[in-house]
Amino acid sequence: MNAAPVIFMKEQLRAEAAIEPDAPSTSPATKTTQIIAIYGKGGIGKSFTLANLSYMMAQQGKKVLLIGCDPKSDTTSLLFGGKACPTIIETSSKKKLAGEAVSIGDVCFKRDGVFAMELGGPEVGRGCGGRGIIHGFETLEKLGFHDWGFDYVLLDFLGDVVCGGFGLPIARDMCQKVIVVASNDLQSLYVANNVCSAVEYFRKLGGNVGVAGMVINKDDGTGEASAFAERAGIPVLAAIPAHDDIRRKSASYEIIGRPGTVWAPLFETLAQNVAEAPPMRPKPQTQDELLSLFSADSVGRDVVLQPATDADMTGQALVARPSLEVIYDAA
Repeated sequence: MNAAPVIFMKEQLRAEAAIEPDAPSTSPATKTTQIIAIYGKGGIGKSFTLANLSYMMAQQGKKVLLIGCDPKSDTTSLLFGGKACPTIIETSSKKKLAGEAVSIGDVCFKRDGVFAMELGGPEVGRGCGGRGIIHGFETLEKLGFHDWGFDYVLLDFLGDVVCGGFGLPIARDMCQKVIVVASNDLQSLYVANNVCSAVEYFRKLGGNVGVAGMVINKDDGTGEASAFAERAGIPVLAAIPAHDDIRRKSASYEIIGRPGTVWAPLFETLAQNVAEAPPMRPKPQTQDELLSLFSADSVGRDVVLQPATDADMTGQALVARPSLEVIYDAA
């Protein structure tokens, strides 16, 4: 056997190993993208908050990308005046059948400086929403997600869906911080607390995502949401009042977070707080601690749990029968 090729290969490897690597760059980063995941109960107003927040950020000169990660695909509806945005999942399926590749112009659209897209989701009973989220992000990576130069990427996630796909940004450190949207009601605060629990769980496993704060939407002044935020150790970034003008304009797909309008200061402050709020480790509450935010007549704490009986279950009196199970004395 000729040993010359083997010797030559070894010499090549030694020569390659002897080359000093390039010195690491010490210059400051030219752009740092803040990737922020916004969670909340379905219908609590995440999409309303994000559409107005992203619009205000863009008017302040920031480059913003809004990504809807809700199977309802309603995140961008308000931004685009009620018009449906083609989803990544739907577009990807059509392109695949046609033997074509998805391009950025097929799924990403813009208005007044805001870039936006929808991941989408399956029809009822025809797929897993969480899996759709994962597939959507895989497509984004193929389109160059990690090379895009945005100041802010805002992700709109359902908080009351607990499967893995919806927890992707927290579990895989895909974002730096989380914001929860809630109101002064038990169900939305229950979801907010669950999100805080997820963040704390993955922090203990070595994750880096933190909670930047809470946005209180439809604030009626009763104070339960702000009390929860204080106990959880997270700041309130903004309190959007339960005002009829906001409700009517939102229902007609009108952006209220425009500079110079009556609601502009609210969203200007929110944009600043979102930008500056650091990611923090929250203090999730127990179920009893969560219930204690509300009055007893609201949560039924005077109810006594009564154990059911076999007679209750069958609707008739049962005769006790001796067991045939053999029980041995302890040796």
